[in-house]
Amino acid sequence: MLVIGIAGGTGSGKSTVVRKIIESLPPGEVVVMPQDCYYKNNEHIPLEVRLTMNYDEPASIEWSLLTKQIKELKEGRSVEMPTYDFLTCSRLKETITLKPKEVIVVEGILVLTDKELRDMLDVKVFVDADADERLIRVIRRDCVERGRTPEMVIDRYQETLKPMHELYIEPSKRYADLIIPQGGGNNVAIKLLTDYIRSLLPTESK
Repeated sequence: MLVIGIAGGTGSGKSTVVRKIIESLPPGEVVVMPQDCYYKNNEHIPLEVRLTMNYDEPASIEWSLLTKQIKELKEGRSVEMPTYDFLTCSRLKETITLKPKEVIVVEGILVLTDKELRDMLDVKVFVDADADERLIRVIRRDCVERGRTPEMVIDRYQETLKPMHELYIEPSKRYADLIIPQGGGNNVAIKLLTDYIRSLLPTESK
């Protein structure tokens, strides 16, 4: 079983890279564990406070649960992955059942910042993209999927996303085995990555 970490700034194209990894492998061989599902459960905190909290620092993630569930999958046991609601900034009661697969992909902006998780990764990838491109993607996503206005997204970018990116995410690039510049549009780098993943799998899984 391979465990692959896909990190990079918000809006860098991580989801595109993950999708292309899945498409390059036989159906049913990949289980994806988004870091966003493992935000700490803050339902006990008032909503107006939750909406102002910093969700772009490592302390916002329940790393112990994420690493515990990866270990259980590697031991051949299914796990119940939590789910998260970005509109209320709280964990949902519903969970998603994940079964052990040949490839586990852990995806998120802070994936390479946690040492225990890094030590569990067989392949560490950082998806890179220019700041202006990432901001445009974040505006499009948050306005459509998370009910925010462009002004809200830009304010959050200036107050939280940009400083946290410079403090935590960008420095984590040094831990990567492979850096994919130009985000999810770099087909050459993504093909090199997917070919390498396939080379590490058992023959019957290729």
